[in-house]
Amino acid sequence: MSSAIEKATILSQALPYIQKYDNKIVVIKYGGNAMENEQLKQNVMQDVVLLTQVGVKLVLVHGGGPDINATLKQMHIESHFVNGLRVTDQETMNVVQMVLAGKTNKNLVNMISMLHAKAVGITGMDGYIIKASQKDPELGCVGQIDEIDPELIFKLIDDGYIPVIASVGCDAHGNVYNVNADMAASAIAGALGAENMIFVSNVPGVLKDQNDPHSLIRKIPVSEISELEKAGIISGGMIPKVNCCADCVRQGVNKTVIIDGRVPHACLIEMLSDEGIGTMIVGEGYEF
Repeated sequence: MSSAIEKATILSQALPYIQKYDNKIVVIKYGGNAMENEQLKQNVMQDVVLLTQVGVKLVLVHGGGPDINATLKQMHIESHFVNGLRVTDQETMNVVQMVLAGKTNKNLVNMISMLHAKAVGITGMDGYIIKASQKDPELGCVGQIDEIDPELIFKLIDDGYIPVIASVGCDAHGNVYNVNADMAASAIAGALGAENMIFVSNVPGVLKDQNDPHSLIRKIPVSEISELEKAGIISGGMIPKVNCCADCVRQGVNKTVIIDGRVPHACLIEMLSDEGIGTMIVGEGYEF
């Protein structure tokens, strides 16, 4: 009986959050190392489906670095990086498109379908969602986002589907670009007027002390980001991720959160519990 009461208490705590997010759009960015463990991947997909079932309009944006790296290795194509960005010649771009739009995208769609929910796998090229241009000739087919057209995403959501979007964009001349998935998720969330954007990563969030997982900073106003960077608290790969969050908030998204996808059902803990998880990036005046 005590176990049943405990479960009921947890569900009752979730009620105000379910009401808060009812009929609201939430963008989840999923990719990188957080995709490597199959059980955790299954947990994330279960979270996506459950949140959809309680009325949240979920959009899943994904990368797929590990899958791309594995395929390039199998094909004996060497990878080069400049400032953390993959140098993408045409041969590599063909593999990126094949893996992201094919294997990675359709595997996620299949996992959602197996949980009896409706998902559609698309890329930023479909419906010309992600209009991109070359970021830097030195990087080859790496794209910067020029514009987001959310029309197709809205139509899929309105028809009851979970859009699963691979971060590949194109320009008006048919050139295809590898677009950073964090940036794609941020821009898409802004264009959709999302309530929340969640970065599912492989770190707890922003830590005051990188060696102390208990030093998690729960909330960071956008105005404090530059000072935290100067202090070295936001550093390395966390800098572009936090800046993507800040851009998202500046576009009108209520809040963004960086959570640890290695924690089972991290998305549910973040959205439907009193505790929450990870680091929130918020605008001024946001009530915690």
